[in-house]
Amino acid sequence: MARTRTIFITGASSGIGLASAKLFHEKGWNVIATMRTPTADHELSKYQDRMLVQRLDLQILDSIKPAIDEGIKKFSAIDVLLNNAGYGQNGLFEAIPRETVQEQFDVNLFGLMDVTRAILPHFRANGCGGVINVSSGAGFWALPMSSMYSASKFALEGFTEGLSYELASQNIFVKSVIPHGGVTSTNFVDRFRNSTAATEADIQAVYKDFTAATVKSFSKMIAAAGVSSSDVAAAIFTAATDGTDQLRYFIGNDARGFLNARYTSKSDEEFMKFMRGFFPGVKLD
Repeated sequence: MARTRTIFITGASSGIGLASAKLFHEKGWNVIATMRTPTADHELSKYQDRMLVQRLDLQILDSIKPAIDEGIKKFSAIDVLLNNAGYGQNGLFEAIPRETVQEQFDVNLFGLMDVTRAILPHFRANGCGGVINVSSGAGFWALPMSSMYSASKFALEGFTEGLSYELASQNIFVKSVIPHGGVTSTNFVDRFRNSTAATEADIQAVYKDFTAATVKSFSKMIAAAGVSSSDVAAAIFTAATDGTDQLRYFIGNDARGFLNARYTSKSDEEFMKFMRGFFPGVKLD
């Protein structure tokens, strides 16, 4: 009889992480669902079988290994790590304090690396395993006033791709699932919009025309979100189980053509001309 497979999920309290925890459990997997502040009344707590809810805060290094150890103790082995936890911030780079920039990378990149590093000895000892990172279209194109979020996701894409070569030698797969174009059933967008860094009045004044033009451009280009958190969870399940060496799984609505432009433009100049066409406020005098 085959052993029941186990997935370890970060950021499972809501959105994509929660949808993934439910889907993998439905598919018969053991699920270690981690979140910063587990509560007794969280909906995952009702699952009595094959579900373990654990505290894990990506900004608290000492919370990582105990969560992994408890998962291994409960289910004997972990087969797949889903690095899902993350958040976005917007705002003018010049006005974002260094501490806020650090926090963005601590969660979206360094904390993710810490979890991955902590679980790799277990995967190597088992002779197999898998790492799936939830990325973003913002890791392939950057938009004005989201430079820090894009920077963290561009870095994540580079890390994921480079790591895939290294871990393939250990029979451990590494993959990236990339929602883009808007995802429903998640409060990520609200957190993104509400995380604008406090700005100094003089900086606001200098950029006010640019900011107004950018906001106007965004209002024209916003399209209805095309996929749900459950849709993304389904793509994650495919990535975990399809047995291929495919690196990237894109899922979303490319109504604005950003993804197509990134991959089909004949030159970087052509790509940037296309992208800047959405933002007339960024043209140089």
